[in-house]
Amino acid sequence: MGGIGSCCFGFCLLVVLIGISSGIRYQPTWESIDSRPLPAWYDHGKLGIFIHWGVFSVPSAGFNSQSEWFWTYWRQEKLPAYVNFMKNNYRPDFTYADFARDFTAEFFDPNAWAELFQSSGADYIVFTSKHGEGFTNWPSNISFNWNSMEVGPQRDLVGELMTAIRTKTNLHFGLYHCLYEWLNPLYINDKANNWKTYDFVRTKAMPALYEIVNKYQPDIVWSDGDYEAPDTYWGSTEFLAWLYNDSPVKDIVVTNDRWGMNDTCKHGGYWTCKDRYMPTKVPPKKWENTMTIDKGSWGFRRNANLEDYLTIEELLAIFIQTVSLGGNMLMNVGPQKDGVIAPIFEERLRQVGAWMGVNGEAIRGTNPWTTQNDTMVPDTWYTKKDSTVYALVLTWPSNGVLSLSAPMPTSNTTVNMIGYSGQFEWQKRSGGGIDIMFPNIPIDKLPVKYAWVLTLSNLENA
Repeated sequence: MGGIGSCCFGFCLLVVLIGISSGIRYQPTWESIDSRPLPAWYDHGKLGIFIHWGVFSVPSAGFNSQSEWFWTYWRQEKLPAYVNFMKNNYRPDFTYADFARDFTAEFFDPNAWAELFQSSGADYIVFTSKHGEGFTNWPSNISFNWNSMEVGPQRDLVGELMTAIRTKTNLHFGLYHCLYEWLNPLYINDKANNWKTYDFVRTKAMPALYEIVNKYQPDIVWSDGDYEAPDTYWGSTEFLAWLYNDSPVKDIVVTNDRWGMNDTCKHGGYWTCKDRYMPTKVPPKKWENTMTIDKGSWGFRRNANLEDYLTIEELLAIFIQTVSLGGNMLMNVGPQKDGVIAPIFEERLRQVGAWMGVNGEAIRGTNPWTTQNDTMVPDTWYTKKDSTVYALVLTWPSNGVLSLSAPMPTSNTTVNMIGYSGQFEWQKRSGGGIDIMFPNIPIDKLPVKYAWVLTLSNLENA
């Protein structure tokens, strides 16, 4: 079966087939869709901020798992921790919809959010338009009263943040959209029919996706649809052909790989493969490490402990490894129901931004080198830009000498630390590689407190 594009969305197939006078026309097949070049801005930037915010931010409780799946863990999967939490804290007839009135967002200041995200050193953000609970953070024409304008904030959260990002920053604005809805009766019925009926897709999922693209023109469409149904159910290739051919963002938009079961790490604009994905070598296609500062949850958790959050050292180590292996990192924060971004998230974002303010040249616009991490010092990672190789050093050498096996120096090689004015002395290793002598730099003269970056120029193997 060819999906819903021809049988349920005749208008979608029509715009795909209409010719234009020039330019490539992508067909609704994976072979054609996957041939589209990735817009260059996405690979250049390396760092994005993910924001998970919705009705799930009201209970904001996650028990050894993510809080944004609260509804289905409570009502559908009936996990004891979630069932007992509701039993002990809410009246017996309380429904998930009752949480929506407390999704107040009274402290949501989109301009303050924009400033914070800009300060992080990121190049793009991805904001939740709709998660699996079905609640839309914009006044959707097809969500009736289950949206942020009709209940809860009574504001267009997507629109306000979009305006702030595009007027106050130089960040790219992207939107996350969950195709499925766990407890939507139409979705449940289509599932029971083994995805041979398309009532949910025709009346809810795809109209919402077209709506946010036409209304907010996101630079990224981050789909979450690899959960249960195949892409032929969703009509994913028909939508992507329209997105790349005729949508208002056709030339700039970037998409991921979660368009149906078994599509991850195979199709789409770039790969995410799985949450917190970290390959062991450079993948054959551009990829993204989609990860969380809170180690266990995407949405805010009131019951999180300090040790549940990545330290700045851990966060930078993940980021550096990701970029060295050719990926981008999409770093998630979960705002509270009132619109406050907790201080622990703010601190991490500003710490990353301060580090990027010094070392950004070793990140933005770089490519993987022939070696990603050093065999002699495994916590030293490499990136490359033009003829310069960057060595990103996670651990300061205890004896003052950094011995690396990968760089092959010449008589003209120079070694410098970004942010430090002095030049580093070095020696060629007899067995190959280089010994770099670290001077005794006073702590107040160090450019950063962690993850130092050396520039290696005029290498034999650059």
